[in-house]
Amino acid sequence: MRASESIPNFRSGLRMYANFAARTIKKVCAEIGPREAGTQAELDAQNFMAKQVGDAADEVKQEEFRISHRAFLGWLRLAGILMLISLAAGITNAFIPEVFFAPYVSAVCCVLTAIMIFGEFLFYQPVIDPLFKKLTSHNTYCIRKASGETKRRIIIAGHSDSSIEWRFTHMGGAPLMYIAYVYPALGLVYTVISTIYMLVTGEANTVLLLINCAFIPGYVGLTIFMNYKICVDGANDNLTGCMTGAAVLKFLGDNNIRFENTEVIAMFSGAEEEGLRGAKASAKLHPEFKKGSDVETVFIAFDTVTDYDDMAIYHKDMSGLTKHSRKACALLKKGGELAGVDLPYALLFAGASDAAAMTQGGVEATTFAAMNPGPPKYYHTRDDKADILNLKTIEKGVEIALETVFLFDEKGLQEKY
Repeated sequence: MRASESIPNFRSGLRMYANFAARTIKKVCAEIGPREAGTQAELDAQNFMAKQVGDAADEVKQEEFRISHRAFLGWLRLAGILMLISLAAGITNAFIPEVFFAPYVSAVCCVLTAIMIFGEFLFYQPVIDPLFKKLTSHNTYCIRKASGETKRRIIIAGHSDSSIEWRFTHMGGAPLMYIAYVYPALGLVYTVISTIYMLVTGEANTVLLLINCAFIPGYVGLTIFMNYKICVDGANDNLTGCMTGAAVLKFLGDNNIRFENTEVIAMFSGAEEEGLRGAKASAKLHPEFKKGSDVETVFIAFDTVTDYDDMAIYHKDMSGLTKHSRKACALLKKGGELAGVDLPYALLFAGASDAAAMTQGGVEATTFAAMNPGPPKYYHTRDDKADILNLKTIEKGVEIALETVFLFDEKGLQEKY
């Protein structure tokens, strides 16, 4: 049975659940506010949203895990500092050649920067986490159980934490954000080349050094990329994802729909903005979610349900380095078709979603997002407020999630539908 066939007046009901999602998001933003990972506000938001689900959840489970405060993007500031030190070492080598170890200092700075970029940004690994203060974050699971033996499990997930503001995205949108990334990255490549020259020849080239100085603004920019004075509201990224799952459970509960063999979970993950730490913890703590377990499980991250014309299935994640489950993608694709949308496949080319951590952890997973991949001006800025919520997109997101849940209950995971 399709979701649209489950109750009379399904279409008008959808608007009601979209309104439920939007109202709750507005309350979280107004009464709780920004939710940096590992803070009481993050936990309060999870508890508040779970309370709104009410009796539709037979059980609410909560688990805690440790994170390193502001470590994930802390590499930006450290990289900027290291590159400035590297440049200073080059200047020292040029004007005080007696300081023979200067080129080696430059080389070490370049290597450390590269390790952070590849480890933290590309692979989301806790390379520099030991350097930062430890906090406790949480994952919350609102569970609607099957009436009989549980043979299948579907998790609709959104992350409850919100980001520290990205200064240059706020100031100039996507163009300035990319300049702030690419400009110093080119400087790193150039510095590696000039450092190799110094090590091989044993001397500094003044022209190369002067060219290297042109990258100083980029290195300084890295040190101030994060505006730590502002944690954003995150109404769209990603309370919309959290409330998509909550609306699905509320729909099932309000209409007394309980699947015989399928368990439905609305998950509010923590610390996604700190390098997917909540999803990583979940995959580690729940081996029953993995492929080959007794209960067939699929995890679908809904991340930013805002820009209607940009709805997509992200089949490649973590800057394109992680490929999601073909079966999970096919399920979501068919769910979109049943909701009247031909969802295109897309590549998350810079960054990652919670589904990436789940896929790496051995779980069948994929991501739905409705966000201009530009990215938009509100992405990780103070503009991500409740007054820019798009009710039309939220409604369609809830419909896609519902059709996907009903389809999964009926047919499970398949290569084609």
